[in-house]
Amino acid sequence: MNIRRTRLLPAWWRAVRASSFTLCLAAAAVILTIVVALQFIEPAPPRTLTIATGSADGAYQQFGHQLAAELEKHDVTLNVIETNGSIDNLELLKDKKVDIAFAQNGLADANDFPNVESFGSMYFEPVWIFSRTSETYSRLSELKGKNIATGGAGSGTFRVAQHLLKENALTDEDVRLTGQSGKKALAALQAGEVDALITVSSVSAPMIQSALNDPELSLVSVTRAAAYARREPWLTHQTLPEGLFDLARNSPSQAVDLLTVNATLLGTTSLHPALRDLMLMSADKVFSGATLLSAAGKFPSALGSDFPLSDQARRYHENGPPFLQRYLPFWIANLVDRFKLLALPLLALLLPLSRLMPPIYRWSVRRKIYRWYDRVQAVDQLASDDNSSDHLQSCLSELQLIEKEIRVVQVPLSFANELYELRQHVELLKLQIENRYVSNLPYQHDNHSVSTRVTESRKSSETTIEKV
Repeated sequence: MNIRRTRLLPAWWRAVRASSFTLCLAAAAVILTIVVALQFIEPAPPRTLTIATGSADGAYQQFGHQLAAELEKHDVTLNVIETNGSIDNLELLKDKKVDIAFAQNGLADANDFPNVESFGSMYFEPVWIFSRTSETYSRLSELKGKNIATGGAGSGTFRVAQHLLKENALTDEDVRLTGQSGKKALAALQAGEVDALITVSSVSAPMIQSALNDPELSLVSVTRAAAYARREPWLTHQTLPEGLFDLARNSPSQAVDLLTVNATLLGTTSLHPALRDLMLMSADKVFSGATLLSAAGKFPSALGSDFPLSDQARRYHENGPPFLQRYLPFWIANLVDRFKLLALPLLALLLPLSRLMPPIYRWSVRRKIYRWYDRVQAVDQLASDDNSSDHLQSCLSELQLIEKEIRVVQVPLSFANELYELRQHVELLKLQIENRYVSNLPYQHDNHSVSTRVTESRKSSETTIEKV
């Protein structure tokens, strides 16, 4: 049977049409906000960095490789290059030939390096002065006329040694600076080619350990260390207690006064902000432990640097790692952080959508019920247009099929009343058509039984409706 079906306009579509102006305005605002936000989103950070360290046997080189191992855990490659020391490192940063570098404080004026920022101080670097045990010194002024290994001209050691000797009124005519550094300087001292060795390095550096364990060499105690530290703010006075290095050998055999500087980690201002945070987190793992010269947690520190702290470094030293990087892998945290500005247009879009969701949900449930009314209305119209018995019988067959299909429809309990109303309407329409069908039959002896069956069916339907 060909049944004509009417089309119902969805409720959610009516809501969309009613909110069309709001939606258009929201869409325009979202597009504009996204365009503006994209102008401020940082590009993805590079996966390769370069750090300038120092000599191959120095502490900077050692710590550079430790930082590289930490960054490798986050899929960032850190290339470690060997240099002559802090002075060279500062020039490399200035020329943007490296991204990060180690440098001791007290060597430079920040105004001469406008593109350099500091991550903070990483550890204490003692100013070590070694001599042979046959020749001991207590004051730098006693080195007049001596040969001194002070490191190359590009090293921070050379600059510090020059300054300390100048403070004692020793000029280039009074002392001979050989420029040797590292293992070569130590070998020259052991061979008697130089009278003293001045170097600035971590206590863990292989060369320092070799010198401390050599019984033919003596660590000079700077008796006026407190005066140097008072005169120069970049110097710190440290007293090493007796036996600090080796209790069994009682090394040193007496308390030693040392001067220390701060080893700082520097970077260019163009370094990606996310990589600055990652570098600080890596530096925290490398330098936060206890040493012979500092307690655990002393470093990294925001103090003791010649250069201004970057914004990321200042926040890190005050509050610790960024929130996202505490709980998410680096690259995921960076992705979320970069696109956080897009949350604004998304929120702007959610506001009008929040008005549409309730009617859309209601329609999605009710459409399971309302779609049957197309067929019910079509059957009703067909039965009204043609009262012939054949047409009425076809209508009854169609209603029985609809009734059967409706019984398997499932909806949430809050919409169950509408489903039962549909079943009630189908049943009522069946009764009306059955009455017409019975009235069209010619009177026969068994008409009474047919009428009786219709009446009984009507009563059964009414009982069912009352229960519903």
